[in-house]
Amino acid sequence: MSRLNITARINLKLTNMKKIEAIIRTSKLEDVTEGLESIGIKFFTFSEVSGHGNEKPTEITYRGVPYDKGYIPRTKLVLVVQDSKLDQVIAVISENARTGKIGDGKIIVTPVEGFYRIRTGEEGQDAI
Repeated sequence: MSRLNITARINLKLTNMKKIEAIIRTSKLEDVTEGLESIGIKFFTFSEVSGHGNEKPTEITYRGVPYDKGYIPRTKLVLVVQDSKLDQVIAVISENARTGKIGDGKIIVTPVEGFYRIRTGEEGQDAI
């Protein structure tokens, strides 16, 4: 299939999807997962991540070895949803990940140009 045909299909079928990346406290992953499942979101990926944010790092020394106590374990969720579900998914992640303290995380939303299931060749919403 030519690149032109793929581009034309993407423009027709897949422009109504968004990729959501959420960086949350690892301790809130189960709450967020349950919230997403309650609104019908059953597929997403997650991984452990680390980074630097607004919280001030504090260092302690234990047996002569310095440890940075300021980093809170984080988990990165990645999911793709149709535009119609976007606001609901953001609300669920926000409500279930919020502690009210610095370091609750971030949500990033980007447009999706294509989404394909490798095994079957399905595209767009069918591939989720």
